[in-house]
Amino acid sequence: MPEFLHRGTLKIFLGYAAGVGKTYQMLDETHKLKNEGVDVVLGYFEPHGRKDTITKAEGLEFVPRRKIEYRGAVFGETDVEAILRRRPQVCVIDEFAHTNVPGSQRAKRWEDVQVLLDAGINVLTTMNVQHLESLNDQVWQFTGIRVRETIPDWVVKQADEVVMVDLPPQALLNRLMRGVVYAPEKARQAMENFFKESTLVALRELAIRQTAHEVDIRQSVQNEAEAVGLGGGDLDSLSSPRPRASDRILILVTEDPSSAALIRRGKRVADYLQAECFAVCVLPDGSLHRIPAGQREAVEKHIKFARNLHIEPSVMQGEDVAQTLVDFARLHKVTQIFLARPQQKRWPVIFGRGLVERVVRLAHDIQVTIVAERRR
Repeated sequence: MPEFLHRGTLKIFLGYAAGVGKTYQMLDETHKLKNEGVDVVLGYFEPHGRKDTITKAEGLEFVPRRKIEYRGAVFGETDVEAILRRRPQVCVIDEFAHTNVPGSQRAKRWEDVQVLLDAGINVLTTMNVQHLESLNDQVWQFTGIRVRETIPDWVVKQADEVVMVDLPPQALLNRLMRGVVYAPEKARQAMENFFKESTLVALRELAIRQTAHEVDIRQSVQNEAEAVGLGGGDLDSLSSPRPRASDRILILVTEDPSSAALIRRGKRVADYLQAECFAVCVLPDGSLHRIPAGQREAVEKHIKFARNLHIEPSVMQGEDVAQTLVDFARLHKVTQIFLARPQQKRWPVIFGRGLVERVVRLAHDIQVTIVAERRR
């Protein structure tokens, strides 16, 4: 079989903040590959003016960026078509979570990378842990910054290797003060906001936990391959651990903004348990077209979000939301139901009439997890 018919491999260099050395370490590996005779190119490289990183890229082949005009300015993005024509063995794509400028063929850089992988090109890339979709609420809680550029967890799970590039927070702050990461004025602003030591410590802990989780996933794949008698070269047929039959998670989706956080939380738990995950919206008529426009747009947004995270959504018909939800759970052998905790002002005078209480009473043999909205 021709080599290009095999999907390429993906290696992610994961950090917890700018300046820890992700791009530098990726370039170091790129030079090693080149010295070993591997055909490798830089498909996109963003040094952010850092002299040591720029120097590290010397001697490597660049694929010129594709120029896109937007609002009177010209931007450079990854030229996927040029890389496909060049067809290297390995392509280096910096900043995996980047959002492409409007007018690009694809909205996200990770989508560009998927095209290269599908064409059989191996990719090295970089990202920070705060760009992982399921951690979005957690990161906002202790940083006060809502990260807008995110990557679905399933994309990262597809990576063949995730390497954490670590640097103690104090060492990173020293680099920042020396002007290695940003220019002096920008560095001062960063230290007053995102680069507070307490924030960096928390982000670093998240990165360590996430890397350990990724290692566990890949170990599960290896163990499953050995169990069915596959050799190391046959692991492509087992891209991720199969869901455990004993765990199934159900998430209630409504028009409430808290649904987004609930979906993230439920999906992250499902990933850790290697469980199947469902998202259900219950409507009186079972049709989105028969509810008010504002409510419909909110529900559709959450359903689309669930699909993007590879959660199977369903719109169910039912006047009794609690009963319909529990019936669905029993039919699909769900073991955990995730509900958003209502705002205090929305609790009824008589607690027994509340949706949460009714689901708990009806689903007496199913675990019900009530997720409170994260607050800073």
